[in-house]
Amino acid sequence: MAGRDVAGQAQTGTGKTAAFLLALFDRLLGNPSPKRSKTSAPRAVVLAPTRELAQQIERDASLLGGATGLSMMVVYGGAAYKSQRERLGRGVDVLIGTPGRLLDYYRQGVFSLHAVEVIVIDEADRMYDLGFIRDIRYVMRRLPPREKRLSMLFSATLGYLVLELATQHLNQPEIVRIEPDKKVVDEVEQWLYYPSSEEKAPLLAALLSRKEVERSMVFVNTRREADHLARWLDKWAGTAQAISGDVPQTKRMRMLKHFHDGELPVLVATDVASRGLHVPDVSHVFNYDLPQNPEDYVHRIGRTARAGEMGHAVSFACEHYAYSLPEIETFIGHSIERMPIDQDMLAPYMQAPSPRAYRRKSRHTGGRGRRR
Repeated sequence: MAGRDVAGQAQTGTGKTAAFLLALFDRLLGNPSPKRSKTSAPRAVVLAPTRELAQQIERDASLLGGATGLSMMVVYGGAAYKSQRERLGRGVDVLIGTPGRLLDYYRQGVFSLHAVEVIVIDEADRMYDLGFIRDIRYVMRRLPPREKRLSMLFSATLGYLVLELATQHLNQPEIVRIEPDKKVVDEVEQWLYYPSSEEKAPLLAALLSRKEVERSMVFVNTRREADHLARWLDKWAGTAQAISGDVPQTKRMRMLKHFHDGELPVLVATDVASRGLHVPDVSHVFNYDLPQNPEDYVHRIGRTARAGEMGHAVSFACEHYAYSLPEIETFIGHSIERMPIDQDMLAPYMQAPSPRAYRRKSRHTGGRGRRR
């Protein structure tokens, strides 16, 4: 609110979206609205790496700013190309979108960046992961001088590349860090199992069958593993689907709606594919593969501890990923409680083929399997 540029490190669920939207509205409402030009000229631009995150920001913006009189819209790839273009051409105050679709319209001359008073880059670290950083730099170079605009950048991590971006394009930004480990200790119950690679899928199926496990996100480290595991679970343990960037937009939205409505109890995802997904009421997070980055561990399990609710996180330390455990426990500041594996509960699933046996099947990411 003080008008300073900000580079902020914040995890999911810390309220950063509301924070930057309130600052954005404060800036726009405090300045007189410029005269309308022939070309659409947004006063604020918010960039997000994924369609789901862009859509969620637009929903939050409409909720928080519905009485401001400011017009808002979201643009993203995979849907409604012509209608988005036509609406953007009529003019909008706050433009939210993914870099690819937004730049597509800009290069066609649908809108101009000369009137931007506020720029927000959300999930900057994932912009690098997804290859959007050139697009981000392209946008930043075409904005008004940094002294004449408010710039805010947010990231789950403030590594060298993200800080370099902030230094180059923000005006002496204030660095703000929200320490993640305090949040994790207070709000998430965590357990750890030591299964072999062959025991992981049967153990997961057994745990998912417990009645207290209502709606779960299962994290793996590769897209291929996500597809294999989702097919295996759908066959042997109930309804599950994998979400990835390859899934068409309409199917992604349908999948998320089914998950939100409780029709899809298990969602399998990677860190990159899940970043930006707004998924409320997750009862349990399963780290099927331990992440190699301890900050990704915090980001994953934070999905089951929203708005002060107690969350539950279960991790598997197999022979391939157990080496990540010491760094994770150092980062969060405590040891994760170890749990014994009951071989009897694995027995019903041990005769099933490995999830990798499903690699030659169709690219369908899961159907409506029956609960066993």
